[in-house]
Amino acid sequence: MSDTSRTRFTRHNTAVLLIDHQVGLFTGVRDMSVDELKHNVVGLARGAHVLGLPIVAVTTARDSMWGPTIPELTSVLGDTEILDRSTVNAWDDDRFVAQVTATGRDHLIIAGLSFEVCASLPAISARDNGFQPVVAVDACGTFSRHKREAGLARLATLGIEVSDYATMMVELMADNGDPSADDLYAAIDMPFATLMGQVARALAR
Repeated sequence: MSDTSRTRFTRHNTAVLLIDHQVGLFTGVRDMSVDELKHNVVGLARGAHVLGLPIVAVTTARDSMWGPTIPELTSVLGDTEILDRSTVNAWDDDRFVAQVTATGRDHLIIAGLSFEVCASLPAISARDNGFQPVVAVDACGTFSRHKREAGLARLATLGIEVSDYATMMVELMADNGDPSADDLYAAIDMPFATLMGQVARALAR
């Protein structure tokens, strides 16, 4: 296991990994609503685009079992290649690891479906290989409340950091005076934050 101290996530050292947000897997999600999960993973991808973060997207058994990536996400990803693999742990596919390494980023925001397998296993492997991962748990889904609880307990035991997608995005933005702030809040879709920005602009007139 790599023994490295945590260093700060920035827009210059961070990449986003989106793993197995596929139509077939969404049909089994039971720990949150499908609409909420779609909202969160799309918000994560949109925020990553605003901040200029590289995104690595991957599916598993796309043609034989779990189907394509949800259309709401592919519309955000645009021309981004979505690699398909057979391995349970995406980190066991050398092509995936090569894509992650090619980003030049060693801090990783990881989201996957299911949370305790598709997000957690690559996070554990990435940390063991010298990367610094954080799992965006609200952009992950799984098939029961018990599986989510067990997955969270395992990551806590192993010392893998978890957060939510919006917190990671605003941490990377770092300054609300940043020119991208309005676009970022709109991208991650925090309605109250967008409204307060509108109020502030109105008062400034």
